[in-house]
Amino acid sequence: MRCRIRAGDRSEAAAGLAVGDGAVAVGEGSAALAAVVVSAAVAPRAVGSGGDAMQLMRTLRHLFATSWGTRRRFTPAVLEQIEAAIRDVESRHAGEIRFAVETAFDLPELWHEVSPRQRALQVFGHLGVWDTELNAGVLIYVLMADTDVEIVADRGIAARVPDADWQVVCKEMEAQFRSGDFAAGAVIGVQRIGALLARHFPHSGGDRDELPNQPVLL
Repeated sequence: MRCRIRAGDRSEAAAGLAVGDGAVAVGEGSAALAAVVVSAAVAPRAVGSGGDAMQLMRTLRHLFATSWGTRRRFTPAVLEQIEAAIRDVESRHAGEIRFAVETAFDLPELWHEVSPRQRALQVFGHLGVWDTELNAGVLIYVLMADTDVEIVADRGIAARVPDADWQVVCKEMEAQFRSGDFAAGAVIGVQRIGALLARHFPHSGGDRDELPNQPVLL
């Protein structure tokens, strides 16, 4: 598993790309929004390194991954558990949590060696996680073909949470996913991130739910 963080670069964010293996800036139109990205790979990844053989293996994993396999792990009952967990924790904080699962990349994305981190940033922007009043939105993105988890946090919460706390969330989710318990891993991730948001952005009583709580299957 890899969980690494470093300071982001706003110029590269304008293109919506990840910077190295950690904190990045996220571009939405002409505005660059600072965010932190934390990664957890349950299995070794082959993105931009390891040579042609590793990239071929990655391509085959994506081509043979099926939405049926994803839905077998993230059943309607599991998705309801995740939604309920998000709704529960958001009753105690003023931030927002989104959960997104993607089965695999298409050939153009594989050809350009798009990383899970880069895709997570795109989803972060697409789902509007950056667009909250307190800049306290967090995306949990799961890429099944790469057995990869990306946590993208907007600048409001990223500035207040130390690296070690994000690492703990990654490791707990990865441990459950490795055992095959995707429901437990997802719910634990939501609960741990909810606790971080409650610590730094406690619910004030007048906070509104700015983003949907339903998980997204991309």
